[in-house]
Amino acid sequence: MKFDALHLWYLGDPAAPRHVGELKLVSAGKGVSLRYAKDWLAHGFALSEDLPLVDTEFLPPGRLAGDAQRAVGAVDDARPDRWGEKVIRFVDKPKRLSLLEYLYYAGDDRFGALGVSTSATQYAPRPGGPLPRLEDAQQLSEVVAKIEASEPLSTVEARIIAGGGSPLGGAKPKALIDIGGEQWVVKFFNHEPIDSPLIEHATMRLATQAGITVAETRLIPLTGANAVAIRRFDRAPGRRIHSLSAGTAIRAATAAGSEPEMGYPALARILRRIGVTDEGANTQDARELFRRMVFNILVDNTDDHEKNHSLLVVNPFANGRLRLAPAYDLLPSNSGQGYQEFICGAQGRDSTLANAMSQCDAFGLLPAEAAAEVMAVIAVVDTWRAHFAQVGVSARDIESLAERIDGDELLAQRRRFDPAGFQAATARRKKPGPFGRR
Repeated sequence: MKFDALHLWYLGDPAAPRHVGELKLVSAGKGVSLRYAKDWLAHGFALSEDLPLVDTEFLPPGRLAGDAQRAVGAVDDARPDRWGEKVIRFVDKPKRLSLLEYLYYAGDDRFGALGVSTSATQYAPRPGGPLPRLEDAQQLSEVVAKIEASEPLSTVEARIIAGGGSPLGGAKPKALIDIGGEQWVVKFFNHEPIDSPLIEHATMRLATQAGITVAETRLIPLTGANAVAIRRFDRAPGRRIHSLSAGTAIRAATAAGSEPEMGYPALARILRRIGVTDEGANTQDARELFRRMVFNILVDNTDDHEKNHSLLVVNPFANGRLRLAPAYDLLPSNSGQGYQEFICGAQGRDSTLANAMSQCDAFGLLPAEAAAEVMAVIAVVDTWRAHFAQVGVSARDIESLAERIDGDELLAQRRRFDPAGFQAATARRKKPGPFGRR
């Protein structure tokens, strides 16, 4: 099948889907537009800041570099990424490989609470089988390996991966799996020189000690390898949570004609501006985002790109306030490249604590407060070797990671960071009133 138009649905309550609007293929097949349905305009909510409730056709950016494909606003988060696209090409074999086909073949269990249907009157997604269960993990890993090697699948194997292989983002092999009636993302070993699934599990647990809220993980031992399962944070009993990637949120908040600054400071400003304000949650989230940035720098997690941070939309029909989603995809890149994928401060993507401190005000932190956060994260990262060993990471893998984490650049930053140099600003400066002293 190939499509020139499809329909977007909201599945916050999966038992009562709501039609959002029509999706169309535009930009010479590289983009997808959205036009809200009349009922959604009257009773719905803006899916993202750049998609207000206005009766118009919203178009994706006019300049799409190279082979880039993008759907408009929050719709872009409903599409699969490189791994999902690979599964679709291998299993479904669409007649045309436009973004609209990828949106359709991603099926029903994609990120967040949006769905794609062939009909405007009933939610009719691409048919898919039941999710594989925990006891299917070994067979699922073998199916994934076959897809990676471009080997043909049997009918049974195709049915297994069809249940949850294509809705997901990222480039590495993964699938959805049912554990105890809940959806988890299971990530497989992918011929890396180290046991990446176990190391991701260990890094996520280490992050919790640094005051970082992480998605729940569990290790799945397989024949000759490990897999790691991550519990979905965009699902709750009986409902789906409308969610945005950091990239979508930052683009939506960027003025038309301006280039978005994909980075931690920009995301922190969004949280402080439209985050949940109950009990200061927005300031807490911004502070935690600062800790995540520092943690990623110090453990050499340089794969911290725009889709590896997410926001949960709380009460979208009421006010659309945002919460920082639990952290995920935390593990050392083991690259030592010296720069992050996400901007950290005034020196752009440089992987330095000085750069992280340079725009601490964007996170609502005084320099002394930010320095205290840095010291707390350093204290945790200093324990990484013992922590990884306790979780079961091999001595060989620890020594490999130590070449970066305890290498000259990162270890020196942990040892030389001096919070005393940031103690001058101890109180927030108040703006002088009109009758204040001059």
